[in-house]
Amino acid sequence: MLRLPPALRYRPFTLLWLGLLVSVAGSQMQTAALLWHLRELSDQPIVVSGIGLARFLPILLLAPFGGVLADTRNRRQILFITQTTMMATAAALGLLTVTGQIQIWHIYLLTGLQATALAFDLPARQSLVPNLVPREVLPSAYGMQSIASNTGAIAGPALSGLVIGYLGQEYAYWINAVSFLAVLIALVLMGNIPQQKSVVVEGLRGSLSSIREGAQFILGHPIILSSMILDFIATFFSSANTLLPFVARDVLGVNEVAYGWLVAAQSIGAVMVGLVFSQRSRVQRQGQLLLVAVAAFGLATVTFGLARTYWGALLALVLVGAGDSISTILRNTIRQLQTPDYIRGRMVGINQVFFQGGPQLGEIEAGLVAQAFGTPFAIVSGGLACMVGVGLVALRWPQLPRYNGEEAQPAHAD
Repeated sequence: MLRLPPALRYRPFTLLWLGLLVSVAGSQMQTAALLWHLRELSDQPIVVSGIGLARFLPILLLAPFGGVLADTRNRRQILFITQTTMMATAAALGLLTVTGQIQIWHIYLLTGLQATALAFDLPARQSLVPNLVPREVLPSAYGMQSIASNTGAIAGPALSGLVIGYLGQEYAYWINAVSFLAVLIALVLMGNIPQQKSVVVEGLRGSLSSIREGAQFILGHPIILSSMILDFIATFFSSANTLLPFVARDVLGVNEVAYGWLVAAQSIGAVMVGLVFSQRSRVQRQGQLLLVAVAAFGLATVTFGLARTYWGALLALVLVGAGDSISTILRNTIRQLQTPDYIRGRMVGINQVFFQGGPQLGEIEAGLVAQAFGTPFAIVSGGLACMVGVGLVALRWPQLPRYNGEEAQPAHAD
């Protein structure tokens, strides 16, 4: 029997969750629309490499600084700025499209600007969650976040096919711009949120020193480090999402509406998993479960790469999403439980390079491999490499499979 998830008993978290439920749907609609737009502008798979680079470089260069800001400034105020910036870039994409001026380089540039905002948004947002709920409720909170992300990722891509097909490409961007208002309203309504701030650092030298402290913290905690490496391996080699427009049009031969449902399929599996985790306050054997989930994610990716029917591909993507969701919830829970609040933003900022750098670099890798050897080969080889990576991480860091989830949090540094 489903009951009210523990995390939703806390009003500030509920407000943020409802805002994300709307905003993620708009963002996922735009993501699917961008990839479809690129396929409309070019029939060469290598174009996805460019958008991967546009997303990765700002994350690589700025996410650690975003982590410093999340630890030294008001996380809620940071989100006001980043959400407004992403709203503006979505509106600009719509304007360029409706006027017929849109070119591939416009998409790359505006995607890069949005990634710049995200480099500061994600450390603040992820670090804010443990300030909204008690420690023991974090698995439920991240389960609910997974539901918000993946419900939006079902509705967004599914609607994106309908919007593109019946209203026009520009409306996918404009609807996304409006959706950011949901988070902005939530931030206003929740009011001030207390947080444990680090000492304010001034200038580039102070920021670099703070980043170094965050990196040393991660390197000194094998559970956190190994989960980040595992995250990077999985997202780098599993390229099912990136190449979906090419699978849809060139392998399966389906239209934009069917493509929208293919994009949404992963999130259907993820929402099912999120519902299970949202009911739980504690999860045991977290390390073992994380490794199994990532291995299953890789296996499902291989299955998708081999699929030659629409329904076979759809089912494989549901399984991809389920494995990815279990992995995401557990990674977030493990890291937040093992990271004190004073350094949480820097941990998330550095981690952002891993878990967002992985898929963005993976887009470059997927585009190059698909260009040289074909789309199915790129997907299947990536899934196999992901499974091999799981085994290597488990051997290199035996602390991870032994991690249960009840271990004490490291103390505040003196």
